[in-house]
Amino acid sequence: MDDEKLIIGGKHFKSRLFVGTGKYDSMEAMAASIAAAETEMVTVAIRRVNLNEPEKNLLNHLDFSAYHFLPNTAGARTAEEAIRTAKLGRAASDQDFVKLEVIPDPKYLLPDGPETLKAARALVKEGFVVLPYIQADPILALQLEEAGTATVMPLGSPIGSHRGILTRANIEIIIEQASIPVVVDAGLGKPSHAAEAMEMGADAVLVNTAIARAGDPVRMARGFKLAVEAGRQGYLSVPSTPLQVATASSPIEGVVGRN
Repeated sequence: MDDEKLIIGGKHFKSRLFVGTGKYDSMEAMAASIAAAETEMVTVAIRRVNLNEPEKNLLNHLDFSAYHFLPNTAGARTAEEAIRTAKLGRAASDQDFVKLEVIPDPKYLLPDGPETLKAARALVKEGFVVLPYIQADPILALQLEEAGTATVMPLGSPIGSHRGILTRANIEIIIEQASIPVVVDAGLGKPSHAAEAMEMGADAVLVNTAIARAGDPVRMARGFKLAVEAGRQGYLSVPSTPLQVATASSPIEGVVGRN
C-alpha cells in the first residue's frame, strides 16, 4: 500500500501529527516542543491571541512561515458562539481553516453534536474549511461529511484525560465509512496511543496536553512524532490477521529424531 500525502482543504501535509499550543509552562517550551514534533499544523485558541500584550501573544513566538495555523473555537458553548469566534479567527489570521469546537460541558468537556453540526453547516456555507471536534459518533461523522466538512475529529477519550483510545470500536466505524480524513483528537496520553490510532487507519492525530504537561515536553514531542510515523507504516504494511492458535515461525520439518 502506497503512502499518500494528507490533503485537507486543498493543502498537502507531510506530517500527520498536529500539535496544540495550550498548557505549556512557557512560550519557549511551547516553541521548542512544536519544533521537535516536526509538525506542520498547529492549533491556536482564538481567545488566547493577545494583541494588547505582545510578549503574551503566542503568535509572536512561532514562525508563521513554518506552520499552518489552525484557529479553534475553544470556549464556545453554542453554535452561535462558535460561528462568531470562527469569524474572528478568520479576520485575525486571513485564512479559512477552523477547528470547530462546541463544548457546553465544563466537567468532561464533551462536544455537543447537534450544535457542532449546526455550526458546521453555517460555516461551510460561508467558505470555511471546517475541522470539527466530535464525540466518536459514526452517524454524526457522516452527517458532517455530508455537510461539507474537511475532516472529522473524533475523540479518543475526554480532553486532557490521557486515557488513550476508549472509543476504538466507534472510531473504526468512522474510519471505514469516511471519505474525508479522520483525525483522532483528545485523550492521547502517550506515544503508544498515537501509534494505535495510526495503526487503525486514522489519517492523523492531534496532541496537546500530553506533550505540554510532560516532564520533558521536547522529548515527548519527539516521541509522538516517531510513534505517528511508526503507526502509519504499520497500517500501510497490512498487518497479519490475529489468530486464536499459535503458528511456528521456524519450520518443524527435519527436526532431529522425528520422522
